[in-house]
Amino acid sequence: MNGKTPKESRTVMTEIVLPNDTNALNNLRGGKILHWMDIASAIAAGKHTNSVVVTASVDHVSWENPIKLGDVVTITATVTRVFNTSMETHIEVWAENLPSQTRYKCNEAYYTFVALDSNGKPKKAIPLIPETEEEIRKYEEAMARRELRLVLAGRMKIQDAKHVQKLFG
Repeated sequence: MNGKTPKESRTVMTEIVLPNDTNALNNLRGGKILHWMDIASAIAAGKHTNSVVVTASVDHVSWENPIKLGDVVTITATVTRVFNTSMETHIEVWAENLPSQTRYKCNEAYYTFVALDSNGKPKKAIPLIPETEEEIRKYEEAMARRELRLVLAGRMKIQDAKHVQKLFG
């Protein structure tokens, strides 16, 4: 199975915030942005592995700035690492106010997906080949994030999480 570079494992999605997407403060509802982030990252993961994928976890979601009614939202999702049947994606969300021409970062997160075969069973995912310094850094850091997810889910003991232990010396 040949690997793919992150450039081949990236999706950019654009949306506009409409009135039915907002709360009483005219800000985009949190659930709506999480929904859009899930779609963008599922497309990136599905394109990477050429299969249907399902969301396995969502973590490290940052909430930096509210997104206002009428803003244009750009979501970039990139596969950062592939394990066996699962893969991690990194998502960045930026919003732009067109009249004022201001662009600002709103959210960032990591989502994990599992690749499925035609019977809905997990299947081996296509390996990832990081190329740039940033891609390699995110690829290497992904192992600690994975171990942390597994420890928090009760699927790994902390003493077995070697990459997490390195973070704390």
